[in-house]
Amino acid sequence: MRFTSRKNIALPILMFAFVMAGLVDQGQGSTCASTFFSALVQLIPCRAAVVPFSPIPPSETCCGALKALGQPCLCVLVNGPPISGVDRSMAMQLPEKCSANFEPCTF
Repeated sequence: MRFTSRKNIALPILMFAFVMAGLVDQGQGSTCASTFFSALVQLIPCRAAVVPFSPIPPSETCCGALKALGQPCLCVLVNGPPISGVDRSMAMQLPEKCSANFEPCTF
Protein backbone atom coordinates (compact mmCIF):
# COMPACT_ATOMS: atom_id res chain seq x y z
CA MET A 1 0.00 0.00 0.00
CA ARG A 2 2.88 2.41 0.66
CA PHE A 3 4.13 1.86 -2.87
CA THR A 4 0.76 2.92 -4.32
CA SER A 5 0.64 6.15 -2.32
CA ARG A 6 4.13 7.11 -3.56
CA LYS A 7 2.98 6.60 -7.14
CA ASN A 8 -0.05 8.80 -6.46
CA ILE A 9 2.23 11.59 -5.20
CA ALA A 10 4.78 11.26 -8.01
CA LEU A 11 2.29 11.90 -10.81
CA PRO A 12 1.19 15.40 -9.63
CA ILE A 13 4.83 16.37 -9.02
CA LEU A 14 5.79 15.19 -12.49
CA MET A 15 2.87 17.11 -14.04
CA PHE A 16 3.88 20.25 -12.14
CA ALA A 17 7.43 19.94 -13.50
CA PHE A 18 6.15 19.64 -17.08
CA VAL A 19 3.89 22.67 -16.69
CA MET A 20 6.71 24.76 -15.22
CA ALA A 21 9.05 23.72 -18.02
CA GLY A 22 6.44 24.90 -20.52
CA LEU A 23 6.13 28.25 -18.77
CA VAL A 24 9.88 28.77 -18.86
CA ASP A 25 9.83 28.04 -22.58
CA GLN A 26 7.07 30.63 -23.07
CA GLY A 27 9.24 33.15 -21.27
CA GLN A 28 11.54 33.18 -24.32
CA GLY A 29 13.90 30.64 -22.83
CA SER A 30 15.44 32.72 -20.08
CA THR A 31 14.39 33.99 -16.72
CA CYS A 32 15.15 37.00 -14.60
CA ALA A 33 17.76 36.22 -11.96
CA SER A 34 16.80 39.31 -9.92
CA THR A 35 13.88 39.77 -7.57
CA PHE A 36 11.20 42.24 -8.59
CA PHE A 37 12.47 44.79 -6.05
CA SER A 38 16.12 44.32 -7.04
CA ALA A 39 15.28 44.79 -10.74
CA LEU A 40 13.32 47.92 -9.87
CA VAL A 41 16.23 49.36 -7.89
CA GLN A 42 18.61 48.67 -10.79
CA LEU A 43 16.45 50.80 -13.08
CA ILE A 44 16.29 53.85 -10.79
CA PRO A 45 18.49 55.78 -13.28
CA CYS A 46 15.63 55.40 -15.80
CA ARG A 47 12.99 57.00 -13.58
CA ALA A 48 12.97 60.35 -15.42
CA ALA A 49 12.53 58.57 -18.77
CA VAL A 50 9.37 56.70 -17.74
CA VAL A 51 7.33 59.28 -15.83
CA PRO A 52 3.84 59.69 -17.27
CA PHE A 53 3.66 63.42 -18.02
CA SER A 54 7.09 64.83 -18.86
CA PRO A 55 9.54 62.07 -19.79
CA ILE A 56 13.03 62.93 -20.92
CA PRO A 57 15.24 60.74 -23.12
CA PRO A 58 17.01 57.96 -21.20
CA SER A 59 20.51 58.79 -20.03
CA GLU A 60 23.61 56.70 -20.74
CA THR A 61 23.42 55.51 -17.13
CA CYS A 62 19.83 54.40 -17.67
CA CYS A 63 20.68 52.55 -20.89
CA GLY A 64 23.63 50.84 -19.24
CA ALA A 65 21.45 49.73 -16.35
CA LEU A 66 18.75 48.49 -18.75
CA LYS A 67 21.22 46.47 -20.81
CA ALA A 68 22.81 45.00 -17.67
CA LEU A 69 19.40 44.04 -16.29
CA GLY A 70 18.30 42.34 -19.51
CA GLN A 71 15.06 41.70 -21.33
CA PRO A 72 13.63 39.00 -19.02
CA CYS A 73 13.84 41.29 -15.98
CA LEU A 74 12.37 44.24 -17.87
CA CYS A 75 9.44 42.02 -18.82
CA VAL A 76 9.01 40.97 -15.19
CA LEU A 77 8.77 44.64 -14.20
CA VAL A 78 6.42 45.60 -17.02
CA ASN A 79 4.15 42.61 -16.43
CA GLY A 80 4.31 42.86 -12.63
CA PRO A 81 2.25 44.90 -10.22
CA PRO A 82 1.71 48.61 -10.98
CA ILE A 83 4.64 50.86 -10.12
CA SER A 84 3.68 54.31 -8.91
CA GLY A 85 4.92 57.06 -11.23
CA VAL A 86 5.92 54.70 -14.05
CA ASP A 87 4.22 54.67 -17.45
CA ARG A 88 4.41 51.06 -18.65
CA SER A 89 4.29 52.03 -22.33
CA MET A 90 7.25 54.39 -21.77
CA ALA A 91 9.12 51.58 -20.01
CA MET A 92 8.46 49.30 -22.99
CA GLN A 93 10.07 51.91 -25.26
CA LEU A 94 13.33 51.98 -23.29
CA PRO A 95 15.04 49.15 -25.21
CA GLU A 96 14.43 50.90 -28.52
CA LYS A 97 15.54 54.28 -27.17
CA CYS A 98 18.66 52.69 -25.67
CA SER A 99 19.48 50.66 -28.78
CA ALA A 100 19.12 47.43 -26.81
CA ASN A 101 18.37 44.42 -28.96
CA PHE A 102 15.57 43.03 -26.77
CA GLU A 103 12.70 40.89 -27.91
CA PRO A 104 9.30 42.44 -27.14
CA CYS A 105 7.72 41.41 -23.83
CA THR A 106 4.67 39.20 -23.98
CA PHE A 107 1.69 39.97 -21.78
